[in-house]
Amino acid sequence: MQSITATVPAQEISFRITNLQQHLVQNRLDGALILQKADLFYFSGTIQDAHLYIPVEGQPLLMVYKSHARARAESSLKRVVPLKSPKTLIQMVADHGMATPKTIGMELDVIPANHFIRYQKMLHPVTIVDLSHAIRRVRAVKSQWEIEQIATAASFSDQLAAALPTLLEFGDTELALAGKIEALARKLGHQGIVRMRMWGGEMFYGHLMAGPDAAAPSFLASPTGGVGVSAAVAQSASHRPIRENEPILLDYVFIHNGYVSDHTRVFVKGRLPDRLLKAHDNMLRIEAALKKTACPGAVASELYDEAVAMAADTGLADYFMGAGKQRIRFVGHGVGLELDEYPFLAKGQQMRLEKGMVIALEPKAIMPDWGVVGIENTHLVTDEGLKPFGQYPSQITVI
Repeated sequence: MQSITATVPAQEISFRITNLQQHLVQNRLDGALILQKADLFYFSGTIQDAHLYIPVEGQPLLMVYKSHARARAESSLKRVVPLKSPKTLIQMVADHGMATPKTIGMELDVIPANHFIRYQKMLHPVTIVDLSHAIRRVRAVKSQWEIEQIATAASFSDQLAAALPTLLEFGDTELALAGKIEALARKLGHQGIVRMRMWGGEMFYGHLMAGPDAAAPSFLASPTGGVGVSAAVAQSASHRPIRENEPILLDYVFIHNGYVSDHTRVFVKGRLPDRLLKAHDNMLRIEAALKKTACPGAVASELYDEAVAMAADTGLADYFMGAGKQRIRFVGHGVGLELDEYPFLAKGQQMRLEKGMVIALEPKAIMPDWGVVGIENTHLVTDEGLKPFGQYPSQITVI
């Protein structure tokens, strides 16, 4: 059997825990109890069935139900112990020399209500408060190591885009082409699972659609939807054949060592109508403008307002980031271990950008009866603005 080892450096884990402990001090909390898989991986380096207790000061305690042996191999934490029952959590904290907490923070944005009620009873008289915002703020600013993982993921995104023209065969359905792209992604090491924090958010690799079907709306908080294989999925590729002279949208997520690259390119076999070509060029102009203004200190909502104003100036107000009244109200979102991280370049969002944040910027025009055009690149926030990780050409690729 292939040996199982830690993939996240020990200094990464230590730095992250120290950052969260600063938030615990600021919020006058005695500790944090981490359960959700992405957060658990971020702070411990493993997603085994476990509870991670991070005290306001000192070493954390990772209590593992299954598999303890694997968690010890994957995590660099010093205290990794077996857990028989969550009912013993507080006693285990005391047994390892830590003060019994009076108030702890938990991820109340993602913990199911039944779990919350259960933990309230088990941890009584400990008071539970929401720590999700602090956790997401810590995760929003990436370290150099994380940036390197995302850069590698983006290089694989570029490879998928470069492969599409060679993989497409005349008469392919959306599903057939999607299968070819996804097979290549797996060969390159894609983990398969796309993690999303939003309740009910789910995705399989991303969206691959062509022509008018790409403009079909869906439940997902995304500018694109797609018909999908049935109403049970209601997004992405369908059985529809790909035709000439229509936009082929490849909006796929690549994930390397858990880290996301969100990447969109448009292709065509033949030539697109001038209306779509012009709309695509306008999306590129919006991207170029925001890359300059999205510097540290910029307010997320103001960047969104800038994009909306530019779309309106080009006559695309009714098609920008969706069609009609149900357009989504963002133009970009943070990525990391999850597809929907802080910050959101969205209406009303007052968060300011910080150096080291990573943002998927995705201005798109969704035009019913025509299709979807636009761009998406994953960017690093730098002092000079947004620096894209992806290098595949942004212009429409003619096959």
